[in-house]
Amino acid sequence: MTTDALVLDAAAQDLLFREARTANTFTDEPVSDEQVQAIYELVKFGPTAMNQQPLRVVLVRSAEARERLVNHLGEGNKAKTTSAPLTAILAVDNEFHEELPTVFPHFPGAKDYFAGDRDGRVASAAMNGALQAGYFIVGVRAAGLAAGPMTGYDAEGINKEFFADGEHSVLAVVNIGKPGDNAWYPRSPRLAYDEVVTTV
Repeated sequence: MTTDALVLDAAAQDLLFREARTANTFTDEPVSDEQVQAIYELVKFGPTAMNQQPLRVVLVRSAEARERLVNHLGEGNKAKTTSAPLTAILAVDNEFHEELPTVFPHFPGAKDYFAGDRDGRVASAAMNGALQAGYFIVGVRAAGLAAGPMTGYDAEGINKEFFADGEHSVLAVVNIGKPGDNAWYPRSPRLAYDEVVTTV
């Protein structure tokens, strides 16, 4: 079995991947700040190019903020977001290069490399932020919670609503909690190994 080729035990493989699903309903059990911090303290170690860390997370807890967010979501995402115990807006800081002297100190020119190239910086933030968003979703699963990531929204509206500085860009909106009744859609097919992997 291919599962035997992995160091991670089968139960952990199931928790993080095989049995994990995108949740569409949630119980009302709260998600604490301590749980979210534990998730971040784990996933911050995921690799990125030049140790860029553009991911920024906004936890939407208040009813007022939830309403502001829901107004920018697609119709199919509104009800589940209204009822989720916690929703996180995952965004990127397009000024991430300001942190490079701290997080990538062995390359003193890293900050200047990106400083004069906003288009390149935004593209790099998007790619590395997407990597970090993937780690975040796996981290939510590692905490025994379900994640409901969504990209069905008005990105410009969310950026104006929550990131008025113009330097942050939304990547995804993720509902987080314990799965509720009928939380799962049927599992969609995955491509087979031979359809994806080639050797040269």
